[in-house]
Amino acid sequence: DLYQEKFNRVELYLGEQDNITSTNQRLINFQENDDPAFAALYFQFGRYLMISGTNEKSMPLNLQGLWSNQLQTPWNGDYHLNINLQMNYWPAEVCNLSELHRPLIDFTRALVPSGEKTAKTFYNADGWVAHMMSNPWYYTAPGEHASWGATNTGGAWLCEHIWEHYSFNRDEEYLRSVYPILAGAAEFFLTSMIREPKNGWLVTAPSSSPENAFYLPDSEEPVFVCMGPTMDVQIIKELFTNTLKASEILEIEDFVTKRIREVIDQLPPMQISSNGYLQEWLEDYREQDPKHRHVSHLYGLYPSDQISPEVTPDLAEAARKTLNRRGDEGTGWSRAWKINFWARLHDGDRAYKLLKSLLEPAYGDGVNMRSGGGTYPNLFCAHPPFQIDGNFGGTSGIAEMLIQSHNGYINLLPALPGKWSDGSFKGLRARGGAEIDAKWENSRLTEAIIKAEVSNSFKIKTPDYVTSVTANGKKISIDNSYITLNMNSGEKIELKFK
Repeated sequence: DLYQEKFNRVELYLGEQDNITSTNQRLINFQENDDPAFAALYFQFGRYLMISGTNEKSMPLNLQGLWSNQLQTPWNGDYHLNINLQMNYWPAEVCNLSELHRPLIDFTRALVPSGEKTAKTFYNADGWVAHMMSNPWYYTAPGEHASWGATNTGGAWLCEHIWEHYSFNRDEEYLRSVYPILAGAAEFFLTSMIREPKNGWLVTAPSSSPENAFYLPDSEEPVFVCMGPTMDVQIIKELFTNTLKASEILEIEDFVTKRIREVIDQLPPMQISSNGYLQEWLEDYREQDPKHRHVSHLYGLYPSDQISPEVTPDLAEAARKTLNRRGDEGTGWSRAWKINFWARLHDGDRAYKLLKSLLEPAYGDGVNMRSGGGTYPNLFCAHPPFQIDGNFGGTSGIAEMLIQSHNGYINLLPALPGKWSDGSFKGLRARGGAEIDAKWENSRLTEAIIKAEVSNSFKIKTPDYVTSVTANGKKISIDNSYITLNMNSGEKIELKFK
């Protein structure tokens, strides 16, 4: 019953399910028949894995979720904080499993005492820090190889999830309880960043851009350790911005907020290289691997909201060029991340191409790190030998194709692929505290139901082809392609689009 209650909150209909053909055969067939219902099955499989793999009081899902066929698991079955653990939780809010986000939030809270010791010991800094990997014993120090172990924004990336949980649920009591975590993470960077010599920008050092290397001019020796990689800057700017937003909502003014206001404009800007793509480092270095599976410097496009076609078209175009340059190959979770990237760029067919690539059939142990993509016959993600993050990233990517709410408004079907011309969903969630159902025919939105989970004002983008909208049967005005609904908690409005 507990499982069913959670699972049944969301429905996705893209066509009739084939309940006769085996799943592994449907996986093979999908490369030829593009069966939309199979994509819907894969989406729900991700939700099934989250409900089955964790509960409100458990540890977070690790690299294999809960599923391992050996005692000595790959990468010790630990938590990688330079994308993998976070990707596990990308579907939590939008896919209506918000309470299952709590294990990650509680884990982040539990990292703080260890992170404070690491901040003091390694950097003589205040606040708390976590690097690239952690485990059930709350490990926060740098570790292993410098190419990934030096990254010190792992804890700050976890803070994005703390804010997202508030953003979807608008619970001020919760926000007050987590504010010290945000402020402590911000305090670490306020007391550890240094000025880079060329422009005087405030940057992290030493750090790295997971997990790529670059060449200095006139050198063929790859270098991993750097200062101020683009991903760090994006994560810190987001952390500072969210800490300020939280302080304003809670009416808190303290040393941290005062200091953030003083320095936030001294972070490096995102830079576009002379070739038109987004720079990965402070300088436009030549990468060791231009096709690298990590696309760390597009953190600002997804999961963050600092790059978007609507608000920052130049940066969005640079992100597009970056993705084309990186290519569509990669390990399982890398392909999943790219689905989300292309959805954010409103390119539904390219997002779909990456989904299809994620679902390439993979067999046996012959999957290697360089190809490293595809899906096993049981639908587990074939990042060698198996990592569950690709499943969750794939589910969140499908959700991003159907609903987005990161620019201050709800955008329905922002990246609908041509293959899904007819369908409906129920129970997906938007930031601001709304649950949404939607239906479309011939790739055009026809109706939607907005249910307010909290009292709030909801701004909804109307597609270009819509000329009139009714709310509960009454015509409402469209203002510059948007409608605004002021709703009370528990209220439901049925919208029809013509």
